[in-house]
This record gives sequence, C-alpha cells and structure tokens, in this order.
Amino acid sequence: MNKLSALGFSFFVGFLCALPAHAQLAPERLYYGINREIPVIVSVPADKQGEAVIELLRPVTAEKVATASVLPGKVNLATLFPNLWNTKTPSLMYAQLAVGGERIGPALVLQPMVNPKHASIQPGSSAPKFSSTGEAYTGLRIYVDKNVRFDTDKGVIEFQLRPDVAPNSAWNFRELAGGGFYTDVIFHRIVPKLQNGQPFVIQVGDPTATGSGGPGYSIDLEQSSLPHDFGVLSMARSGDPNSNGSQVFVCLSKGGTSFLDGNYTTFGQAIKGADVIEAIAASPIGAEGRPLDPMPRIKTASLVDAAPFGTGPKPITAPTQAPSLESNQPAKSEAPAPR
Repeated sequence: MNKLSALGFSFFVGFLCALPAHAQLAPERLYYGINREIPVIVSVPADKQGEAVIELLRPVTAEKVATASVLPGKVNLATLFPNLWNTKTPSLMYAQLAVGGERIGPALVLQPMVNPKHASIQPGSSAPKFSSTGEAYTGLRIYVDKNVRFDTDKGVIEFQLRPDVAPNSAWNFRELAGGGFYTDVIFHRIVPKLQNGQPFVIQVGDPTATGSGGPGYSIDLEQSSLPHDFGVLSMARSGDPNSNGSQVFVCLSKGGTSFLDGNYTTFGQAIKGADVIEAIAASPIGAEGRPLDPMPRIKTASLVDAAPFGTGPKPITAPTQAPSLESNQPAKSEAPAPR
C-alpha cells in the first residue's frame, strides 16, 4: 500500500470511528437549511424483526406527532414529514426509530434554528428582560441524542440534556463535555445550605478553579421553563445576563434554588448519581464555599448514547426531602454569580 493509499485508508477508518457507534438513525450532516432535503441514514439491527418506522415525538411526553414507514438506507425526513418545513410555529422534536413496535437506538434531536430572544437587565432591576427582533426560521440542527456523563472522584453523575427548553445552552455544554473541557476540573464552589437551612448548589466548570475562568467565549442567557430543583443543571453567570460559558451548577433542592427560576438558564437534569451529588455537597469547605483538600473534581466528562426516547430513566429526586420554603425566601444576592 503506497503512502497516499495508506493516508486514505487511515482517513476512512477515522471517519468510521467518528460515526455514532450505536445510532440507528444518523444524519448526513449537522445543519439543514429550510425547505431543503433532510437525508438521514437508517440502520436496522439484524436481530430486530418487524416493520421499521420513524416516529416524530414531542419532548418530555414522547407523544407521537407522526409516523412514517422506512427501509434501511437513506431516507429524506423532509419527504416523510412535510410538516417540518410547513409549520408556522416550529418546535423541537425527536425522530425515533422503532422496529416491530420496539424503539431502538438513540433518537435524533430536531432543533429549529430560530432567532433567539435577547436578555437585558433594566436599571433598578435584577431580573432579566427578554426582547425579540422577530423570529426567522432558517432550518434545523439535527444530531444524535446524547447524555453527558461526569466521572467524578465521588462516583458518576449522568445528565439528560433538555434542548427543548434551552437548545443553545444544551448544545454548548454538550460540545464542551465531548471536547474534553471538563477534564480534571474541581467543584470550586459548594454551598450545602443557605442561611435559611435550604440546600443550594455545587458549582463546577472553571479550569482555573478561581471562579473567574471560562471557555474563552460567552453565550446569551436563554429563557428556560425548566424549574430549578434537585439534580437540575443550570448555567452560572455574572451580573451580565449574557455571560454564560462553561461554569454550571447542580441544584441541591427546589426550596433553595427556586428563586433562580427565570434568572438563570436551566438546560439538563441528572438521571443518575443522586448519592454522588450529595457526597460532593458534603465535602469540607472553607470561606465562600471553597472546598478544602481533597477537592472534589470531575476526572473526565464524556458523551454517551441516550436511551430510545421515552424509555430512559426519569430525572432523579432528592434522597431526603428538604424543608418547605414558603415565607423564608433567600436574598437575590445569594444567586450563583462566580465571576
């Protein structure tokens, strides 16, 4: 084999290795402009029998919007589901392969590319206000559904992402995790309880461990509808609402974090590792929630295939019920703004 052929073979092997290992639906590319074809490759495992269909599903409930029969090979989602381009109100959906009535492999996330609303804070207010200059629907970002796995020195935490409530934040976190950004990064801020006794947050995502570092860029605040609660993943930021980057926090209770709703972007939920979250929260800390040696850390972060949509584990719940927070609301200054 000559050098050119060897290079070509190596590239081909590398390309195969880069393909989703267990995906039964694989998009040809990431971005699809509106009113274009949407080519997707269908792979049916040899041990699966019965009619193969693609189900178009709504987020959270996995309610079927439409179903289309398919054969192995290349299909055009735009032909199978004309409503993807015909709708006047695009919303995120999932495309899931099912064979003989059994859903198999991770779904495809179909995220509409729509102009986002811009967040700003008016003088005299701490709550962000969102404004829009008009929504232009330009197409779809389509990718295989993945969870993010944190391998920490206390155990494993696995997060299900919620692109339906914060698509750009979920994508940003997924890219950082898959690219190795969270390798050997400590939980630099731990607030096990607020002054009122409510469990608050554990925070991570700054390689400098100072609370001031990030990925070298910022993304805008998104208006997420997912409430802060135990195990919910949210973006940390400074007083500037559009200073989101790589720092995130995991909520320790609904009572202690509900006042952050609407002010910070929630974009994921832990589906594994409730005991690990609590173990990190129980780490010895010093001033301003700074952990003492040994500092809890993420050893590695990785992307793992999500379960077929609607069949995976549910978001975790708090192992112990926190006291109800009704009249003792924490001050706004206790929000996680590390920078």
